[in-house]
Amino acid sequence: MSSRAETEVKLAVTNLRALRRRLGQLGFRVVRPRHLESNVVYDFPDLRLWRTRCLLRLRQAGREWVLTFKGAPCGSRAYKTRQELETGVDDGAVFAGILAGLGLNPAFRYEKYRTVFAPTAGWRREAAALAELDETPIGNYLELEGPAAWIDRVATRLGYSRDRYITASYAALYREHCEESGTPPTDMVFAHRKS
Repeated sequence: MSSRAETEVKLAVTNLRALRRRLGQLGFRVVRPRHLESNVVYDFPDLRLWRTRCLLRLRQAGREWVLTFKGAPCGSRAYKTRQELETGVDDGAVFAGILAGLGLNPAFRYEKYRTVFAPTAGWRREAAALAELDETPIGNYLELEGPAAWIDRVATRLGYSRDRYITASYAALYREHCEESGTPPTDMVFAHRKS
């Protein structure tokens, strides 16, 4: 199990190939190749976690299951900083049953293809600093996770200014996307994978 304060931002990506190339030029390397992540966010019927801006998520990536609790964001508006508790789960289906037994229900499902990059040559070693490239049904995003000063350095070198930082969750981005397109919100999953 890990417990830490997580600081991150999202950056909208219009050209995946160019971004991958630029990350390589900046000394980032792939530490986890592109893989599908299926996420289920759980909440109580009264949505008390959502109302307090907390999150309880069960994620599957291949055969790996991870349960994550994220506390309410705090601090700066430029970055999303929150407490994160995370642990591996042996059997996701059984754990989903445990959550249901505790009165928690699936509130939102979302999928993304993620490629994880870590800084190497030319970067001062930062603990848990990662660049995670997410391909989602509503667009592509790069999540920069690490100390705020590191995020600023990487974003600047990628050509992003602070006014382009996104701190919204994927659920919030999905709702905004649905409002803009006039589509009723359901789950943010790839069309060919709907069940």
